[in-house]
Amino acid sequence: MKKIFFSLLIIFFLIFTLLLIGCSDEQRHTIKEWEEIEKERLSASKEEVQYRGKVLEVISEEKQEVEGGLESTLQVLKVKITNGPFKGETVEVNNLLEANSAYNIEVSKGDQIFIIPEFDQEANIVNAYVTEIVRDKYLIIITVLFTIILIIIGKFKGLKAVITLAITAVAVVKILLPLILKGYNPILISVVIALTITVITLLIISGINRKTFSTIIGTSIGILIGGALALIFGNLSNLTGLGSEEARMLAYIPQDISFNFRGILFSGIILASLGAVMDVSMSISSSMFEIAKADPTIRKNDLISAGMNVGRDIIGTMSNTLILVYIGSSVPLILLFLAYDIQFIEIINKDIIASEIIRALSGSIGLILAIPITVLISASMFGRKYVSRAKHKKL
Repeated sequence: MKKIFFSLLIIFFLIFTLLLIGCSDEQRHTIKEWEEIEKERLSASKEEVQYRGKVLEVISEEKQEVEGGLESTLQVLKVKITNGPFKGETVEVNNLLEANSAYNIEVSKGDQIFIIPEFDQEANIVNAYVTEIVRDKYLIIITVLFTIILIIIGKFKGLKAVITLAITAVAVVKILLPLILKGYNPILISVVIALTITVITLLIISGINRKTFSTIIGTSIGILIGGALALIFGNLSNLTGLGSEEARMLAYIPQDISFNFRGILFSGIILASLGAVMDVSMSISSSMFEIAKADPTIRKNDLISAGMNVGRDIIGTMSNTLILVYIGSSVPLILLFLAYDIQFIEIINKDIIASEIIRALSGSIGLILAIPITVLISASMFGRKYVSRAKHKKL
């Protein structure tokens, strides 16, 4: 009898221990921690927040008939939430696949997705919907690959390029965009940010010297000319800055900000052409310095002629680069117009197309004019005494 009693007592103790410790791999919390989690869940349930999740299983796929005799498919997924206060919870998620829709998000077991849950009054998830596929890990991988290749090929200058890219990204994402979102003048902000990025980038990459200064001046003037032309012809053409769907959506954001949409268009032109103009100016300035260093006795006129010859070789490809970038971004829209047999004269008079044309051509004009400006400034800076001294120091 005693043996049975002790056996039952041991079994009870083991069951109690398992209940207390748990036999799953989920993280355990104290009572105080659970109270905090419940507060976070209650707060999160009042907001429309997306959560990450992993598809554990496709429970079912049911065909549904919709209007017009078409069929849609409703996927019911078993998803484990992987972040936020609901981390670790397993929920059923609905994913509607509409007939002939390009926006369907087809998922299968093992996929990482974003979901938006619906809650009851006690912050329990009662339903959830798929909103997007998780892609950031692949973006991180290709970013790391880009960085590694840049450093391997460029070595120390490649590392400098990575640093300047990081500075540019921070300046745009953390300074430029938030200030525009707060209602500040996008024209003034974009000019200041563009000039700052130009100065910092060139000083880091090329150091403090006359070659850098001539590049900074050439880039700055070229960018300002291109931006000014875009603004002038944008006003003459009565562009609204609302050609794209994204721009129109800005008018309905909850912050109730009165945006200067033409100014935002100008800001985009500045940013889009900055890299190309900087590249051209640096190529010209660097080439002229090497020419002057190879022949310290070269006359100023001959140096200018050599710089212009280099610039002319660059003009064709770099102008094409800018224009092709803008055309490439508008290909779906142009195809749409052509598919409905809209005449060419009608297409180019559309606000969105006219905006892209002015954007491309004004940026290209700024790029082209940056060449003679940089040539003249470089020829003035690379005097015989300076080049001879620089060459002697290097030796």
